[in-house]
Amino acid sequence: MTARLKIDFVSDVSCPWCIIGLRSLQQALDSVGKEVAAELHFQPFELNPAMGAEGQDLNEHLAEKYGMPPEQLAQNREAIRARGEAVGFTFNMDKRSRIYNTFDAHRLLHWAGQEGKQLALKRALFQAYFTQGENPGAADVLVRLAGEVGLDTVRAHEILASDDYAAEVRQQEAFYQRQGIHSVPSIIINDRHLIQGGQPAEVFAQALRQIAAAG
Repeated sequence: MTARLKIDFVSDVSCPWCIIGLRSLQQALDSVGKEVAAELHFQPFELNPAMGAEGQDLNEHLAEKYGMPPEQLAQNREAIRARGEAVGFTFNMDKRSRIYNTFDAHRLLHWAGQEGKQLALKRALFQAYFTQGENPGAADVLVRLAGEVGLDTVRAHEILASDDYAAEVRQQEAFYQRQGIHSVPSIIINDRHLIQGGQPAEVFAQALRQIAAAG
């Protein structure tokens, strides 16, 4: 019998561990096969909600935020690159030099969820930022990516030129913060079970089976 699970994936498109966690979760869902039917929803979280549109130098930002010396930052980057490679995702660290505001990306993702294209857009945003080094907050990038995953580019442009879905995104962000979510990725299954971080696929698969068995 197939268990139906609702999965809320709280994340930001500027978070490297979020794409690692997503790829691991997808591998886990593939491995459990017909045991689980997952309904996946992406929920918004901004790592840097006060970031200006122009962004900030990545090394400067990380040093200010975490107080890490350059050597530790380099070690962290290599760990992320290796984990990405292990789950089939390419981090081009030399192309990603800035951190950006992602609020507009979350607005488009909210809309994409209504159009059945949320996963495709989320993956495109991760690739644009971490692999290609593009700005996931730039309107031209967002409209292009929307078109690439089959969304209406005219509507995407209209959304970005307006305040459409801004209230909905802020409401969801506030909801998860009230639930105690202060780091991402945070994966919530059936509104009850929380898994945090870019866990290996085996960890996700074990959790999915246990939750499915518990009913």
